[in-house]
Amino acid sequence: MNVSRRKFFKICAGGMAGTTVAALGFMPATAIANVREYKLLSSKETRNTCTYCSVGCGLLIYSMGDGAMNAKSAIFHVEGDSDHPVNRGALCPKGAGLLDYIHSENRLRYPEYRAPGSNKWERISWNDAFTRIARLMKNDRDANFIEKNEQGTTVNRWLSTGMLCASAASNETGMLTQKFARSLGMLAVDNQARV
Repeated sequence: MNVSRRKFFKICAGGMAGTTVAALGFMPATAIANVREYKLLSSKETRNTCTYCSVGCGLLIYSMGDGAMNAKSAIFHVEGDSDHPVNRGALCPKGAGLLDYIHSENRLRYPEYRAPGSNKWERISWNDAFTRIARLMKNDRDANFIEKNEQGTTVNRWLSTGMLCASAASNETGMLTQKFARSLGMLAVDNQARV
């Protein structure tokens, strides 16, 4: 048998490939029958912003659910948003571990209130929480509002309360937050991005 060097390598490569496929138990009929569906194919994609720090990276959150009114969707995958101008799809270790935070048993899911002198927290509704915050802000503003300074100039200041704004908000949201705080007379307004 006259075998050239090139033909010898072809025979060896074919034999090795055949034995490797046979050793791995590869059967084309079974492999074709068991095509795995892409896990994100039938899920709902939601864009969001990471809440960990002041960078404001974009996220894609994938959830499964039938969309019924009283059914709760289950979040099963979180990744960076490649179209977001801040992170271009990259996430830090904290952002990459958001799925564990979402499913954590220790995650706070509703507002709680601890009465003065009490040692336990009580669950309250969102409506009660917002009403309480608004009432406390109104009481504090009424008690500490400065309409005029020592020279008699109108200043309309509220110095006993401040506001810390989120840096992941859009420019429009930041402008509205600034207008809201300034309209109440607050001077102590800061942004998380500067901290």
